[in-house]
Amino acid sequence: MALSAIAKKLVAEITSGNVKLGDLKTRGKEIKKDHALAMELWATGKYNPRLLSTLIFDPKLLTENVIDQLASDMLRHDAEERNQLADWLLANQLAKDKKLVALIATWEKNPSPILRRWFWYHQARLRWVGQTPPDNSADLLDSLETNMANAEPEVQWAMNFCACQIGVHEPRFRSRCIKLGEALGIYKDQHVAKNCTPQYLPEFIRIEVAKRE
Repeated sequence: MALSAIAKKLVAEITSGNVKLGDLKTRGKEIKKDHALAMELWATGKYNPRLLSTLIFDPKLLTENVIDQLASDMLRHDAEERNQLADWLLANQLAKDKKLVALIATWEKNPSPILRRWFWYHQARLRWVGQTPPDNSADLLDSLETNMANAEPEVQWAMNFCACQIGVHEPRFRSRCIKLGEALGIYKDQHVAKNCTPQYLPEFIRIEVAKRE
């Protein structure tokens, strides 16, 4: 795709020097919504332009086919960049549009690990944003117990995070979540920085529940 003059100037600006995430957020607020520009930035294949594009897409123009292509493109980035792109697109676009939220709910078994990560992270978010948890926690736990052990790392992280949130916010499922974490042992030996909550499921639940008592 041949870039417009505006896109060329913007790409040069955000791919040179020490550009921080906050700088991209500032530019996104200035631009607001510009779907055509977002598609140009995405087409460059470069990390910072793609991050900025996640802030300025028009969610009404993010069709299922477009989302599938964006998710496929993300797989060409390394894990850190891929997860950042996925998280920004979810937070700034997908989770803010009712039709897209309904679409997310269909992605539990999607072939794309990006779409499955979005499904599980969104389910976790529905619990920690403070609203009454949906009534699908038992079904989610059935799926977690069956599939989490062998999921791709980025999907497994989101699945584990969802189990954490179920265990924290839904006491009737707490012991089941703790047993799941103990059985799988995911993140049990992970080094955790001081004052950070461990991702190991039983410890995460214990610490976060204690904060709320």
